[in-house]
Amino acid sequence: MNADRLFTLYDRVADAPNAIDRLRRFVLDLAVRGKLVEQDSADEPASELLKRIAAEKSRLVKAGKLRRRKLASRLDERPFSLPWSWNWARIRDVVSDRGQKVPDRPFTYIDVSAIDKEAGLVADPRVLDPENAPSRARKVARLGDVVYSCVRPYLLNVAIIEVDFDPRPIASTAFEVLNGHGLVLSRYTWMVLRSSFMIACVEQRQRGQAYPAINSTDFAVLPFPLPPLAEQHRIVARVDELMALCDRLEETRAAREDTRDRLTKASLTRLTAPETDAGAFRSHARFAIHALPALTARADQVKHLRQTILSLAVRGKLVAQDPTDEPASELLRRISEEKARLVKAGGIRPRRLTSRRRRKSVEFTTPRSWELTDLGSTSLKITDGAHKTPTYVACGVPFVSVKDFSSGRLDLSNTRFIPQSEHEVLYRRCDPRRGDILLARIGTLGRAVIVDTDVEFSLFVSVALIRFDRANVDPRFSQIVLNSPLAVQEFNRIKVGGATHTNKLNLGDLHTVTFPLPPLIEQQRIVAKVDELMTLCDRVEAGLASTHDTRGRLLESLLRATLKSAVCEPATVGAVS
Repeated sequence: MNADRLFTLYDRVADAPNAIDRLRRFVLDLAVRGKLVEQDSADEPASELLKRIAAEKSRLVKAGKLRRRKLASRLDERPFSLPWSWNWARIRDVVSDRGQKVPDRPFTYIDVSAIDKEAGLVADPRVLDPENAPSRARKVARLGDVVYSCVRPYLLNVAIIEVDFDPRPIASTAFEVLNGHGLVLSRYTWMVLRSSFMIACVEQRQRGQAYPAINSTDFAVLPFPLPPLAEQHRIVARVDELMALCDRLEETRAAREDTRDRLTKASLTRLTAPETDAGAFRSHARFAIHALPALTARADQVKHLRQTILSLAVRGKLVAQDPTDEPASELLRRISEEKARLVKAGGIRPRRLTSRRRRKSVEFTTPRSWELTDLGSTSLKITDGAHKTPTYVACGVPFVSVKDFSSGRLDLSNTRFIPQSEHEVLYRRCDPRRGDILLARIGTLGRAVIVDTDVEFSLFVSVALIRFDRANVDPRFSQIVLNSPLAVQEFNRIKVGGATHTNKLNLGDLHTVTFPLPPLIEQQRIVAKVDELMTLCDRVEAGLASTHDTRGRLLESLLRATLKSAVCEPATVGAVS
């Protein structure tokens, strides 16, 4: 394979999901199918190699160095076609273990924690004394052996012992220890065990669900594609070459991602910089809106863009201010008057909740026509749902918890239900209405949605209800504020719990959350602009999903075409199936 050619073609699909990992797996799959290097008629065929392996095992049995084992049955079904010089065998036919031993002197202990599965090496074993030996420390292992974890095999803890450890190693009984007798290369055995073909074979034989494992008997009879010894050497060299190429591709992709991230971060940072003047901001904003979709290749980058849009919105940097707009101070005055009227009329209760004092002032600037106030001063009502688990019934009034708006919108299609009589009691204190805000306040914190239905429902204690004076505060703008990075910062300031306790936001502390309030007409302009930009983000996300799918399919096609050329380009001898 021409490395430069692969670099050029691979760049077209480098952003496909798990592109490098898929490339590595595909290389291994070709390797164990005899499609990665050419066959040579001068090689001793695998059928003769199997005879030599059997003769070596017999010699070791006679010398008392290997326990005699029952011969494995022949493979009646071939999992796939192999080149003419290869043979199907069972794992027991091509490798053997070294038996077991109870440690009687210091030893190097190989357990799962000692495995570097990505490098395929025993990297960090411990040296133990016999009295500290775990009961599983029994399997004799030596330099050049392959160890394969039969417990949770999907983790692919497969490694070659490439160090002549002193003291001598003993492996956990969770491993199969595979000795190829110098006739099956350790590196080739590792490739077979890591290939998609072998993973599928193990999955068919393993037992258990929570803690799956394959036992030694079932593992020993798994099919093993065996090439001539000389071809094993060529395969190993070729795979190492292609894996090194994968490393370089991975480095190239990481560098590209780093550049994208830095460009994106720099663009967004310039937008949110407090000292940016109006002219510079408009220039930065134009660049960001046009350039960021092209720079965005991952969903997390779109999420960052969404948060930046919300940050700009609540800082007064998303739309222009109009000096003719009624200032927010007038809104606060009317909200205060409306709150007093409702208290006098019995519509809401006077606030009795206590809150913690803010230790330091918030560092946040807003335009002149805005007011930097708090949630308690801006809202008419802050309460929460039922503090006791209600009676659940098959059909009744919807009972909403955080899960029912985890998608970002209120969804009543999968709620639990409570009796009408219990709902009526709860509704006297907590009465969600269209236009109110629901806020997750226990467990998952801070997610805010608008009530967009006239259907009556009750709330669980994990949900706070926040009601605004809709004549002075646009509910959609309040949702923007409560989902913005500013609100996240404030929620982190007031949250209690953590560690072994559930995080929560106390109702009293919610009153102290900083709330930047613009003129009402500007609130509406901000909402319209946020909707426009979020629609752009939606299109970018949809495009990413479609592009990832296309790149994924193109990647498969590219790998097959490019790697197949590695077989076709040299003059081959013999059939390649």
